[in-house]
Amino acid sequence: MVHNLSVLGSTGSIGTQTLDVARKLGIGIAALCAHSNIALLEEQVRAFRPARVAVFDEKKAKELRLSIADTATEVFAGMDGVIAVSTEPSADLVVNGLVGMVGLRPTLEAASAKKDIAFANKETLVAGGALVTDAVRKNGVRLYPVDSEHSAIFQCLQASPPNRALKKIILTASGGPFFGRNRDDLRHVTVEEALRHPNWSMGAKITIDSATMMNKGLEIIEAAWLFDMSPDDIEVVVHRESIIHSMIEFDDHAVLAQLGIPDMRIPIQYAITYPERYPSPVQPIDWTTLSSMTFYTPDEDTFMCLRACKDAMRKGGLYPAIANGANEEANRMFRDGEITFLQIGEIVRGAVDTFPYRQARTLDDVLIADSEARLYARSFIR
Repeated sequence: MVHNLSVLGSTGSIGTQTLDVARKLGIGIAALCAHSNIALLEEQVRAFRPARVAVFDEKKAKELRLSIADTATEVFAGMDGVIAVSTEPSADLVVNGLVGMVGLRPTLEAASAKKDIAFANKETLVAGGALVTDAVRKNGVRLYPVDSEHSAIFQCLQASPPNRALKKIILTASGGPFFGRNRDDLRHVTVEEALRHPNWSMGAKITIDSATMMNKGLEIIEAAWLFDMSPDDIEVVVHRESIIHSMIEFDDHAVLAQLGIPDMRIPIQYAITYPERYPSPVQPIDWTTLSSMTFYTPDEDTFMCLRACKDAMRKGGLYPAIANGANEEANRMFRDGEITFLQIGEIVRGAVDTFPYRQARTLDDVLIADSEARLYARSFIR
């Protein structure tokens, strides 16, 4: 088990649950970073006494520096500060709980600093998959999946034979709050309706991604990179109960599944303690009350993001970065009331269809594609 963590995005959903797991396991916290929630970050500093913290918002960093002046914690600001946290020398594992493309550079820097990475920042691997996997391989570090679906696959693969004999990956999806509705039903849905996820408590961006099924599209791309699979060998099934977190199928059609109640502390703890298992704060499944588990085919005509992401990964190059950038901007615009819910999928689909093929050779290539995709998305503002 690791001894000290750096936690990127410590005030978000993944970050706060990571600190809960670390507290119960007695693991130290070497460094923390947040975007702007300095009230909660100050509480975390006083509880865990990290060597350094960072605040992405530079004005808020100045405020935090004053408020924790009585501690020995050093305060950094901006992207340089986030990188300082991701490369903190005393940390032996970096937990990346950031949301969006902002997590790409810190991930690459953490790998270069020979840090193992527990990974919940799917957008980074989607946009910069070749860069991240290359950095991990070159530096001899490990990338541990934290997303519940990818953790489930990772856990199932522990029982795989040496040659794997793996036929396909089956990602489960909750279907979000709009399962069973068609495009006509979704023309006038509100942000508040889209944020009512039936099973999981997550941040706003990820919850909207779940409602559009973009989250599952991103997970297809992430799984392809993590497990060296073609997107054509990754199937999505809607499983409303969110008890099976994903499955793998072998050549002989045997299927292994990982089950548990929907609580992110299970995959977070496994990433931190791998390959060992420890008692969890999460309640076990009560099999006597689990009356049924259902499975459905996703509606890719209504939820256009899912097919767009598959196509982006098939086309390769910078297309996954383009799909991700267009979605990040469209997701924000919907939350800000600038576009409709259905336009999110239309924007992602349009971006994948519109841009020419380019290779993802460098970080700058990815950042430029991301910027262009966001500009494309903004052209849809009413």
